[in-house]
Amino acid sequence: MTGKEALTHFPPLGPSSNPAHGKVHLKQCDLLKLSRKQKRLCRREPGLAETLRDAIRLGVMECQYQFRNERWNCSLDGRTSLLKRGFKETAFLYAVSSAALTHSLARACSAGRMERCTCDDSPGLENRKAWQWGVCGDNLKYSTKFLKNFLGQKKIGKDLRAKVDIHNTNVGIKAVKNGLKTTCKCHGVSGSCAVRTCWKQLSPFHETGKLLKLRYDGAVKVFSATNDAVGHSELTGPQRHGQVPKGLAPRPTDLVYMEDSPSFCRPSKYSAGTAGRTCSRESSCDSMCCGRGYNTQSRMVTFSCHCQVQWCCYVECQQCMQEEVVYSCKQ
Repeated sequence: MTGKEALTHFPPLGPSSNPAHGKVHLKQCDLLKLSRKQKRLCRREPGLAETLRDAIRLGVMECQYQFRNERWNCSLDGRTSLLKRGFKETAFLYAVSSAALTHSLARACSAGRMERCTCDDSPGLENRKAWQWGVCGDNLKYSTKFLKNFLGQKKIGKDLRAKVDIHNTNVGIKAVKNGLKTTCKCHGVSGSCAVRTCWKQLSPFHETGKLLKLRYDGAVKVFSATNDAVGHSELTGPQRHGQVPKGLAPRPTDLVYMEDSPSFCRPSKYSAGTAGRTCSRESSCDSMCCGRGYNTQSRMVTFSCHCQVQWCCYVECQQCMQEEVVYSCKQ
């Protein structure tokens, strides 16, 4: 990676291995599509290759969940071409990729899977006691610092695309920070709170994905303008009513894009189109099927029912069948 690609470029790896085995770790780093600097950082950081793989999986799954009812469903088809453009979808990919890596790194630190980091720096909480009590905080401070060094964000001059990519990457990092909460646990006789230990904990990544989807829905189209006061270009949004000719700069939490997205209705180099996609008649078929209409099909599905807990340790269920109606977009 050069910092100009989303983390979803990394190829999948084989089955997980113990990061303590040095040769296995180095091999995992070599299999990743990294810049020379990133590969060097990876080789010095046992556990990083596995964390990168976890982050890729986390980002892809969340992206596909958030766009499951949209024309663009975050499929892997056409993603390479998409990342070369300045669409809203490109902005989301950069944000969700950086968010997933930030989240995964912080969790890997607190789980003890990374050698160079531990729990968060909560005052008065020693790492050994934190692990003993099960209250090891997610180390967001380390993950954020490491990620910016890993991506190699530098001064980018007048390159609008580079500014947009870095801005959206930082939106993803900020979305993870937004979900950082303080959690406390009591210690004492019979559950009393004679001693209270507090630590930092990240929200489930699904909440971060939901926030980024809201940012996507309100994304701001930008262009480059020269700031006469400081003498360099900066991102500028559209003009607003009654405003001077120059628009306002986007907020640090806004996703930004440069060009309007294609419809994603038909197969193209950016997506496989929507033909055959399953949709909801009440909420998504009209939009997803792009006016082509949808097919209706009935099928019988089997599911577990009438479940009862049996002594002592298992659940016994019956198998029931019911008719299910499936709607899918026409060709």
